[in-house]
Amino acid sequence: MSVKAFELVPAVERDLLMGDKARINIECIECCGRHLYVGTNDCFIHHFLLDEVTSSKGRLSYSAQKLLHKYLGLNKPVAELHAASALERLIVLCDGIVFLVDMVTLESVPSAAGGGVKIRGVTAFCINENPVNGDPFCVEMGVLSSKRRTVQIYMVYEDRVQLVKEVNTPEQPVAVSIDGYFLCLALTTQYMILNYNTGASQDLFPYNSEERTPIVKRISREEFLLAAPGGLGMFANAEGASQRAPVNWSESVMAAAVCFPYVVALDENFITIHSMLDQQLKQTLSFRDGQVLQDVEGKVMLASTKAVYVLVPLPLERQIQDLLASHRVEEALVLTEGAQRNIPKDKFQILHRRILQQAGFIKFGQLQFLEAKEHFRKGQLDVRELISLYPLLLPASSSFMRCHPPLHEFADLNHLAKGDQGKVLRCKNFLISYLGEVRSTDLVNGCRDDVDTALLKLYAEQDHDSLLDLLASDNSCLLTDSIPWLEKYHKYFALGLLYHFNGQDAAALQLWIRIVDGELRDSTRSDLYEYIVDFLCCSSNMEIVWKYADWALRKDPTKGVHIFTKRPVCKGGSEVNPDEVIAYLGKHSQALLLYLEHLVLERKIQKEKFHTHLAVLYLERVVSLLKTPKDEDQLTKAREKLQAMIRESHLYRVQFVLGKMEGCEELLLERATLHGKLEEHDKALHILVHKLRDFPSAEAFVVWASSDRDPLYRQRLFHLLLGVYLHDAPSGSGGSSEMEMAAVDLLNRHGEVFDAVRVLRMLPENWSLQLLRPFLNRAVRASMHASRTSQIALGLARSENVQLLHDRLKERRKPIFVSEKKGCHLCHNTFSEPSVVCLPGGVPVHVHCAAQRVRDSPTKRQLTNSSNHT
Repeated sequence: MSVKAFELVPAVERDLLMGDKARINIECIECCGRHLYVGTNDCFIHHFLLDEVTSSKGRLSYSAQKLLHKYLGLNKPVAELHAASALERLIVLCDGIVFLVDMVTLESVPSAAGGGVKIRGVTAFCINENPVNGDPFCVEMGVLSSKRRTVQIYMVYEDRVQLVKEVNTPEQPVAVSIDGYFLCLALTTQYMILNYNTGASQDLFPYNSEERTPIVKRISREEFLLAAPGGLGMFANAEGASQRAPVNWSESVMAAAVCFPYVVALDENFITIHSMLDQQLKQTLSFRDGQVLQDVEGKVMLASTKAVYVLVPLPLERQIQDLLASHRVEEALVLTEGAQRNIPKDKFQILHRRILQQAGFIKFGQLQFLEAKEHFRKGQLDVRELISLYPLLLPASSSFMRCHPPLHEFADLNHLAKGDQGKVLRCKNFLISYLGEVRSTDLVNGCRDDVDTALLKLYAEQDHDSLLDLLASDNSCLLTDSIPWLEKYHKYFALGLLYHFNGQDAAALQLWIRIVDGELRDSTRSDLYEYIVDFLCCSSNMEIVWKYADWALRKDPTKGVHIFTKRPVCKGGSEVNPDEVIAYLGKHSQALLLYLEHLVLERKIQKEKFHTHLAVLYLERVVSLLKTPKDEDQLTKAREKLQAMIRESHLYRVQFVLGKMEGCEELLLERATLHGKLEEHDKALHILVHKLRDFPSAEAFVVWASSDRDPLYRQRLFHLLLGVYLHDAPSGSGGSSEMEMAAVDLLNRHGEVFDAVRVLRMLPENWSLQLLRPFLNRAVRASMHASRTSQIALGLARSENVQLLHDRLKERRKPIFVSEKKGCHLCHNTFSEPSVVCLPGGVPVHVHCAAQRVRDSPTKRQLTNSSNHT
């Protein structure tokens, strides 16, 4: 696709060059600064002074002034001109002769030895623009001879030339270009690279010089441009490799030049301009009778047979903007990145970022969101540029102003989408995605408030699941802008989260309570009541907790009490005072009961007042159910809780609870348990046996009351119950036989607990042995077990005694050696007689010393007397 990269501007018009002489044609040109030299076919050199003129609209033109013209006297066309500005010389090729002329006077330069400075038999020459000689007042030149297959290397001085090297070639060279020690040659049938210092060579590719004129052009350090078969412009470096793709130009190209990043080619009718970056044809200019094309000091100059022109490149930024205006994003980016070498680093970074941002908006307008996002990120786009396209998303307090000149052509999203709501929705979804990705990066430094507020508005409008995630995390949403937006879309729960994030917990709770009470419509959370309870449970602001807990308890006391029962303990160890909570819950009886259960049963707090309070609440609950006909299951469960409490707790005030039961005949079982707590077992058994006639409960009471007590206490309680059964039974009644059967069952089930002899004395004489058979079996078995256990213990003790006696005898059989040289361990005097006492460990001492030690320390271990003979 075409792009306007250059403008063709006339430099020297025909009238100024040749007047009315129709047969004069331009053969070559050379430019040095403002000085332009033109060689013609009539052997003249014309010298012009060029001035650049810029119009008020920025257009460039040239004004030429002819200074001089000079006839060289050879009657042949001037074939080539090269300026050596350091020497103030022009190197001229005319009629196969290379010679020097003065750049000012155009006079031939005589040699120091007399006569002119000339090299004959030359078909072509070139200047080494990367010279290996360090002399600044010397020009290196390569010369092709018409008579030999050689390339001659000359050093050109102000008034002389010096041959320094002659390099043989396999074929007659036709064209040459030099860079350092490297010669790029067009031979008769091929191109090659030759290092004239080392002699190394590299063939490139075949070429027929008879079919078309070869082109060999140095374009940069150790890189050349060649005209290859098939209408290709090939690039080759000094190693013979190509690091760029070829450009596809015309078969009839006669000259080429490079103005990075473009390759300019001249053929019979056109000037073609290709990009070196993507090898695409960018521009074509009509140009007839083309004769010369060359790049000189950054200018691309060309000449027809009658006039000279300058191919003026348009400013790079203008070219890029033209490409962007045509939506040719990839080409614009390639051109921008390729121009990096020609632009200062700081300026390039600014330009590159802007081009990327513009490219991103072009892709955004085409709904190519992946590419747009990539360009935005690489171009470090201020995200507010993108947000500003969406009406009302930026906060009213934002100070953002769009970039000038603008990065895009859109007024807003509606202008971009042209009323297509599908496009609008896709663009909004893209912005949600993009802002979500960049909000935690450096791209939003300094504008986090704007970004988060815009994201909140989009989430609310689109009913997006991430709205709650945004508000529950660290965010910078502006409260004043967000409130009306959230209210507009009925996002009251989310608004509460925003209030909470901004430290306004009371406002958040008021809003949520209105939702639960049905004053506001918001279906975000179906469990909002439970959420409020959890919120209050975790809140450290006790003023708010006390204020709103009452509402939660009135709504549902069983869940509302979780505000206190599930409250985490603070790290410092402080927590809500249970006494304060109990006082607060006074008007919420059910919640109070649950809270006391939490303290006593779950947290295991060992305080009498909590246990007593809970027991009393259990009792009041049972009494209330007894007075009002209710579900039997509720009563049963309530009594089970009461019974478990008074049975298992050891901290409540038993006498106080017992007093609360006075006059309540329905709670005899509970009263019996309380009497048991007071060690009034006879009263308890009297209630169970005589009032309730509940023999299983009486037996269970005895088992419970004697648990974890010593066997004698346990036996005493069982005998007490047996006595109640046997001695307190009314004579001559059915009750007597019931109690006797209860006594039999008691004996048969717990026979091992009783003292069998004492029981037999208590039993009536008329009872049959068959009736007591289980008891007697258990009693006999228990007696035999005890007897045998005692015998085993006695046997073990005797065995241990025998073993100890054996060990003692072994110790006594060991000899104790004493002598006059050995001393007593206690008095340190030597032994004078064999009678000694042995201390534990076999240490001998005097008898009188051991006796004295025993008198002084009667609690010490007894010594063992031993008589040993040495």
